[in-house]
Amino acid sequence: MTEPLLDVSDLDVRYGEAQALFNVSLDVAPGAVVAVLGPNGAGKSSLAGAICGRVRPAGGRIRLAGRDVTGWPAHRMSGQGLAYVPEERAIFPHLSVLENLRVRLRYAVARGERTAALERAFETFPILADRRRQQAGTLSGGEQQMLSLARVLAAPPRLLVADEMSLGLAPRLVDLVFDALTRARGEGVAVLLVEQYVERALEFADQAVILRRGRVVWHGAARDAASELVAGYLGESP
Repeated sequence: MTEPLLDVSDLDVRYGEAQALFNVSLDVAPGAVVAVLGPNGAGKSSLAGAICGRVRPAGGRIRLAGRDVTGWPAHRMSGQGLAYVPEERAIFPHLSVLENLRVRLRYAVARGERTAALERAFETFPILADRRRQQAGTLSGGEQQMLSLARVLAAPPRLLVADEMSLGLAPRLVDLVFDALTRARGEGVAVLLVEQYVERALEFADQAVILRRGRVVWHGAARDAASELVAGYLGESP
């Protein structure tokens, strides 16, 4: 069997005396998509933060491509081919769209490949090409999220951790986000998707994990998750 690209085992996360995750385990195969679902406060963002190096685990293990990376800071995780797109839009608001892309590519792509990477970003989100000289902080919320994602997908990582990227976006923009993710997946990028649009996430994902109060209450094939969502995620009777 193929070794998982990401292997999370018995992960605990604490904030002082409060514990956010309890013995959470999951894995992501190379090129696969795993959706992480759950109500507010379930621990989804704590899980994403721990995997990406923004939150230091209190226990458990994280392995990326066979290497133990538990507790590594975010910049070291990025160097291993992991990219993180957070809900809060990871851009530099006082730089132009083009400058935002160049800042990322300076560290992620060899000099001779940067022009092609820029073209990839603008092809994925054509509206950004029209706004390339515009200050990023003056873009709409949806355009800022496109830029946040474009900065990552211009140089496709091995693993993309997407944390509530579509939160607050209009349906048309949500479609653009999922189109970009579909393209990345077609290029071999594995995705760990924390997402509020449950149906879209399950249509897109291979596997699903449902968190509740910091614990995994269900995991399995995304196509089999519907009945579990009613009881375990939505909190209703089947």
